[in-house]
Amino acid sequence: MEEGQATLQEPLMLHRRDAMIRLGQLGAGGLALPSLLEARANVPATVRGGSADSCIFVFLWGGPPQQDMWDMKPEAPQGIRSLFQPIDTAVPGIRICDQMPCLARQMDKVAVVRSLSHGDNNHEPSVYHMMTGRRDPTLVSPRNPRKRSHPPNFASALAYFAPAGPVPATVTIPRPVGHDGVTYAGTYAGFLGPKYDSLEKLAANKSNEPAAHPTILPPDMPQTRLVARQGLLKLLENQDATLQKTGGSDLDGFRDQAMQMISSPKIREAFDLDREPSKLRDAYGRNDYGESFLLARRLVESGVKVVSVIWMYIMPNGGVANVWDNHGGTAGLGGITGFAMLKEKYCLPPLDRGLATLLDDLSNRGMLDRTLVAVAGEFGRTPKINGSQGRDHWGAAQTALFAGGGIRGGQVYGKTDKVAAYPTENPVSPDDFLATIYHAMGVDPAAMIRDRENRPHRLCDGSPVSALFG
Repeated sequence: MEEGQATLQEPLMLHRRDAMIRLGQLGAGGLALPSLLEARANVPATVRGGSADSCIFVFLWGGPPQQDMWDMKPEAPQGIRSLFQPIDTAVPGIRICDQMPCLARQMDKVAVVRSLSHGDNNHEPSVYHMMTGRRDPTLVSPRNPRKRSHPPNFASALAYFAPAGPVPATVTIPRPVGHDGVTYAGTYAGFLGPKYDSLEKLAANKSNEPAAHPTILPPDMPQTRLVARQGLLKLLENQDATLQKTGGSDLDGFRDQAMQMISSPKIREAFDLDREPSKLRDAYGRNDYGESFLLARRLVESGVKVVSVIWMYIMPNGGVANVWDNHGGTAGLGGITGFAMLKEKYCLPPLDRGLATLLDDLSNRGMLDRTLVAVAGEFGRTPKINGSQGRDHWGAAQTALFAGGGIRGGQVYGKTDKVAAYPTENPVSPDDFLATIYHAMGVDPAAMIRDRENRPHRLCDGSPVSALFG
């Protein structure tokens, strides 16, 4: 599904046994590094925007089709009109795809932004733009590895403004976007340095670089031995050696707090889904996606500021596909049509169930007002249905969702033309999308961040979509 692949076959990403989302592999280590603690010691000033203390970002990697999900055009001509039907929702006047009945009942909590738009139709620069708010059209496969000269993604930028705490500021599950030895640009802290990288339990498949802030303790080390283990500080020192070589400062003053984070049961408990009632786990779905949403809720409940859920599917051949890239005809998925892909166990059914349960669960726990949920891909899809009954890349229009964090649910913002090809009202750029997240999290999009040479950079050039709040 990458450019240049005539078969439209999705790149292989990781083997099933390695998938981080198999939550039994997760431990208490790795979430605490002295470098991360030092990074948060000096917190820049913030401003009060929305009401969010945390953010769950659901990235539908590949590019979900707006015409078949959130911005259906039932009056469009054949060949453009979706094979699905629109259904009513909990909000009169808002209709969505008939494949999402659970979400239809939760739309009173959701703001639908139908006018998100940018000018690129390629995965790599579009991922970068959506995650950093910056443009770089030169980023095409395989020439798009992440570099320390790049600006940070929004999650790492929010970590820069986050105060120190007993858990990491940002976590990415199950892996960052990447394949074939390259972890995509725009998926880590860039020039802010490793201190602000998101915790990544596993690296991208066949990556030429390790995961950021990987687990630092042996997986067989029981909790009762953590404090007594004589080699713990040595492990910390080894983990931070690379940071010190690249300009990290003295970390000794942060090791005590690192020890507290590692030995604390709080983060270990967050990863233990067996603590949840069976009925709730069933409601989320006993699959990778449902467990991702449930894990995200538990992580923000434990104090993590940003959890990025990167949508992936482990194919029967052991690789992972960015299945929202529904051209159709993908060999690793049996060569089925694009519309058949959407109805499979890796697209609309688990999104409908898992996301609807997440919104309901956050609301029932009194967490939704303090937790921003944002959903988007890197672009949308073409109006025209292709020969494989799928749709192709289209940056000019996509739909994004916001819920919680001061967002007013039950509204639609923006409008597209008769075939959902271009915005006709209130266009929203990726910069504006991220500015809205910053605003909801109480961070001024115009704030300055500094690179490793202490040069100032404006956090974001976009403007928050203020009409979504209140």
